[in-house]
Amino acid sequence: MSDEKSLKKPPRPSGQVGIKALQGMIRRKSVIGALEALHTEMGAIFRLPMPGFNPVMLVGAEANRLIATEWKDHLQWRMPNEPITILLHEGVLVTDGERHDTIRNPMHKPIMHRAMLQSYVDAMLHSTDLVMNTWQPATAYNMLDEMRKIALYVLTSTLFDTDFTPDIERLWAGIIRAVRYISPNLWVLWRGFSHMGYNRELKKVDAYLYDLIAQKRQKSAQGTDLIGSLIDMGWDDRLIRDQLVTMLIAGHDTSTASLAWSLYFLGKYPQVQQKAYDEIQSVLGDNPLGFDHLSQLPYLSAVIDEALRLYPPIHLGSRVATQDLQFGHYRIKKGERILYSIYLSHRDPAYWKNPTEFYPDRFLGEDKPASNSYHYLPFGKGSRNCIGLAFAGVETKVVLAQLLCKYRFELVRDDVRPYMGATLEPAPHVLMRVHGRK
Repeated sequence: MSDEKSLKKPPRPSGQVGIKALQGMIRRKSVIGALEALHTEMGAIFRLPMPGFNPVMLVGAEANRLIATEWKDHLQWRMPNEPITILLHEGVLVTDGERHDTIRNPMHKPIMHRAMLQSYVDAMLHSTDLVMNTWQPATAYNMLDEMRKIALYVLTSTLFDTDFTPDIERLWAGIIRAVRYISPNLWVLWRGFSHMGYNRELKKVDAYLYDLIAQKRQKSAQGTDLIGSLIDMGWDDRLIRDQLVTMLIAGHDTSTASLAWSLYFLGKYPQVQQKAYDEIQSVLGDNPLGFDHLSQLPYLSAVIDEALRLYPPIHLGSRVATQDLQFGHYRIKKGERILYSIYLSHRDPAYWKNPTEFYPDRFLGEDKPASNSYHYLPFGKGSRNCIGLAFAGVETKVVLAQLLCKYRFELVRDDVRPYMGATLEPAPHVLMRVHGRK
């Protein structure tokens, strides 16, 4: 522990480092290129000097550990007047302290319980079939959009216990608007912008969710889905709506990104796709996919894990320090914004051999990161990790296994780059041609 008086301010990039950051952004066609350059030049802590927004960026396993454990009671998640708080209101993602625990705990069983996850597999398979049965052989599709459809069908059929097919076209624009609304944009520089985006399309999503709650309240037995569970808790409609919109927007978008990136890599590396398909066939034979099969697909799991390593949907965390904190020889002052980059941690050469290479086998051998490690955390760590962690793990594997059983995927254009939105999604598309398997 350093003498408090000797602690330094987090360093700012010099002119030359700033030029390298700009070059990195141009080369990668993404802000991520600038962050990579700053991390390479400055290390595990640096300040991002932006007009009216000067957060401290932390990178690496030690930073992740501190944020998830020792600092967890000294960090604030809720950012008043920012779009994500305006949209989610009192959603589990944007509440702190005891209020967060009070909201999160009743949501755990319908989302995370093993028995519930087993019961969701059929709905996940059906949701996948709904989308892929519309595909025409040898036709190219944008898999980012196609995976978003599947993720929405999965979430609404399982957690909401409803058929979303009659509503997806009507609400599509509102859902995309909500995702863009909470993505980094002009509100970072001009706080007034955050109040300008809550438009008619978003209100349609709200109306849909309130209608679902009303329909559920009219039933004599609520059931075990998320809406029924929260009604049984005695929650009012607004608080239930806040959790539903959290799951609908944040929940489906992370699955969308994970599925799209996984398919991108399967298309980019046909030998990987073939190996994953052969594994699925050897396990299933002529049998339909079931929950018990999932643990017998280690290579498919490794493909998913490696895609999550290179492009974690939850790529950046944001907190505010509620007291002075120390990181190494640096002081982070109370009230300062702290950003921490899961994306950069997942590519840290101190922990990963050939960190930019797509190599699923790294998750099969002795180099596989331990469950208690802090250099691999695609869904966060600690008491504030992603509430849908187990759900997402089952969903991604079920959907990909079902897709690979029916189709071979050919990547049409390899001009994909990461876009820092609400999640880290592939842009501008994942254009793939589908070929039916004989």
